[in-house]
Amino acid sequence: MPDTRPVRTFLEPSHLALAGRLAGLAGEIAGRPEPADDPTARTEARALLELFGGGWLQPILDLDLRGCCLSRETLGEVSPLADAVFALQGLGTTPILLAGTQAQKDRWLGPIAQGKVMTAFAMTEPEAGSDVAAIATTARRDGSHYVLDGRKTLISNAGIADLYVVFASTDPDQGAKGISAFLVPADAPGLRFTGPQVLSAPHPLGELAFEGCQVPTDGLLGAEGKGYGIGLASLDRLRPTVAAAACGMAARALAESLAHVKRRRQFGKPLGQFQLVQQKLARTATDLTAARLLTYRAAYEKDQGQERITSEAAMAKSFATEMAQRAVDDAVQLIGGRGVLADHPVDRLYRAVRALRIYEGTTEIQQLIIAGEVLKGGWEA
Repeated sequence: MPDTRPVRTFLEPSHLALAGRLAGLAGEIAGRPEPADDPTARTEARALLELFGGGWLQPILDLDLRGCCLSRETLGEVSPLADAVFALQGLGTTPILLAGTQAQKDRWLGPIAQGKVMTAFAMTEPEAGSDVAAIATTARRDGSHYVLDGRKTLISNAGIADLYVVFASTDPDQGAKGISAFLVPADAPGLRFTGPQVLSAPHPLGELAFEGCQVPTDGLLGAEGKGYGIGLASLDRLRPTVAAAACGMAARALAESLAHVKRRRQFGKPLGQFQLVQQKLARTATDLTAARLLTYRAAYEKDQGQERITSEAAMAKSFATEMAQRAVDDAVQLIGGRGVLADHPVDRLYRAVRALRIYEGTTEIQQLIIAGEVLKGGWEA
């Protein structure tokens, strides 16, 4: 379970209780076998969602960002795939919570909470990654339906999701102001899963094609032209949870390193007695504590009602994900040859942690966001 001591100032008693319960969930997930390939990962992702349907998704439904951070930190420590399943439920559900009609909420939120509906967030395209305004997928009104045409790539849960939040342009001449968001069930006519995109770390990812895809008008999320704002608001809110997952992975890397350097002897003494080894441990412990403070500060501010946490979230994500990459790399270096064997926990972390520095806004984009806030005076120490 996450070490709540460094961040207890930002937590309520309910969060401390949640952290205690999460320890039991972590133990259950830790005993599950690691998927060996993409088909196995897809099957396991659905099984994990069913497990989460036993009440573990409630922080998402309650818009409890600190609860989501505690959940992702716990899951990131024991299973990157379990963390991804939880994260995608958050990313696919938050737009409904923020902008959905009551009818949309009534239809989808119950099954989502029960683990019966897997969600996905379909924004990225072959030519639209960090530049979200470059989305080329279009949506045109045709009577009682919208008709979507285009392609999406690098979509988590593609092919296994039951519901996609899809971003498409209803007015291409308006750029970002012409982007709209749609709730598209997996069985919508004209939606096709074109195939998986296989990562080195098992994670359901793939491409989607929208070929005259018909979506009823009641599938529009918010108003036409508001999709860009809905998407960015969802990412802004959930960005601290990416930092939390990074903290969980770094904590696991540190724990594996400590166990090894205390046990392993070289040149007549434990590795932990060598100063260069101690330097790596000290840096990871310090950076991990700093990352946790940034993460839970951002989540606290949002839970307290702050409208935007743009700079806080960007600082947390950029610092924590870069920190986690260093921590895992140091763990591999300390553990040595065993650390690069495919069945070792730090090797699995090494393959999983890299993606955190890219998705939901690269580190470089986060740095631009922070600099923009500083330059316009929207940031205070």
